Amino acid sequence: MTLHIHDTLRRGKVTFTPLDPSRVTLYVCGPTVYSYAHIGNARPAVVFDVLFRLLRRAYGGEEVIYARNITDVDDKIAAAAEREGVDISVIASRFAEVYEADMAALGVLKPTLEPRATAHVPQMIEMIVTLVKRGHAYVAEGDVLFDVSSFPAYGALSGRSLEDMQAGARVDVVAHKRSPADFTLWKPSKPGEPAWASPWGPGRPGWHIECSAMIEAELGFPVDIHGGGHDLIFPHHENEIAQGVCAADGEAGYARYWMHNGFLTLEAEKMSKSLGNVLLVHDLLKQVPGEVVRWALLSAHYRAPLDWTGELLEQSRRTLDRIYDALRFLSELDPAETSASLDAEPHEGVLQALNDDLNTPLALSYFGNYVKDVRLNVQNSSIARENVAEAIAKIVVTGRLLGVLQTDVETWFKGNADADLSARVEALIASRAEARKAKDWAEADRIRGELGALNVEVLDGPGGAASWRLKA
Repeated sequence: MTLHIHDTLRRGKVTFTPLDPSRVTLYVCGPTVYSYAHIGNARPAVVFDVLFRLLRRAYGGEEVIYARNITDVDDKIAAAAEREGVDISVIASRFAEVYEADMAALGVLKPTLEPRATAHVPQMIEMIVTLVKRGHAYVAEGDVLFDVSSFPAYGALSGRSLEDMQAGARVDVVAHKRSPADFTLWKPSKPGEPAWASPWGPGRPGWHIECSAMIEAELGFPVDIHGGGHDLIFPHHENEIAQGVCAADGEAGYARYWMHNGFLTLEAEKMSKSLGNVLLVHDLLKQVPGEVVRWALLSAHYRAPLDWTGELLEQSRRTLDRIYDALRFLSELDPAETSASLDAEPHEGVLQALNDDLNTPLALSYFGNYVKDVRLNVQNSSIARENVAEAIAKIVVTGRLLGVLQTDVETWFKGNADADLSARVEALIASRAEARKAKDWAEADRIRGELGALNVEVLDGPGGAASWRLKA
């Protein structure tokens, strides 16, 4: 099945064809590790994880090389290190570890490569030296700056003309530049900031050069797909293209396809620390399972804006509860089903939707409807019980492609409930079922209230069957 993606540079949907099908390369701009990641930071991680899974299915697990960098030198990291009186590596290592744990909880696979900026400073210096030699960069007041006028294609990705960028620039703060649009490749370090020796004196790299150097070192030019948030199109990705192409003398190009995910708002407002409405993934995971967050993030098309609300999260939880409950129901009919059946094919509709520019809302809809139909058909004897294992395998494999259903069913519902609590809850649910059968609705409601006091939510399924889960 052919993958089609919306290429930002071409302004439309195109057929994806890798340069080398035996080595498909994907690069996504990763976190700047100075604090906890917010939910907006998680969106590209989840979106491009789905792409990674899809590419691995199409080309093979070993043939897809996915690099997601870690920016571990930055003004914000330096400021955090200064506040704590520690080296920047302490801050960076701490929050890189937290980020990876949080993303793993969201079902995000570990990328093939996780290059760190500080491990590639020599390559950055080498690239800058090349740019200066070729006349694409110059030294001014200790800074090394890229001369955007030396790259006629500058602005093609964002659709901005150089004249517009110059007109909108604040000339008063960039007086030492030849053009207001020129950007920093290297700058002197301030007292107390990290510094590396360079031909221009001790200093540190600018932000944009980091990704170009890491791509060249780890993947080589051109990378098949370069991804990131919509906010990175300009200036970050625009600058990446300019310096990368010019450093390589335009021989190979920079990235063959560009993909960008849309913005995320919180209750219709842009997240901002000044507004006090930043929602951290680390905190959110204390309230709901990571798969619920993942489902919510995939509920809108990746290129569209996503408004994050409590209702969205609760709806995602209810949907996954129904899917897990159906899986439990089916598994009880065929308890011998094992992971040996995971070589089954995913649901065709889900696969088609994902191959159509990662249409995850449609994929989730197909998946939820398929699971519901399978359960109803089994209950109505429209599916023979000997075919249940095949249906389970399709559900599990499709879930794996989407990055969900990775939790044991009982763990999903009962969480950390111990044996005593589980036994008590099961007894109460059985008593409630008897009360409902006898149409003693007052007693049934009383028992439900008792279950609620135990922090247990009862999930009434089709035909009167009930399951339960611990509330967050």
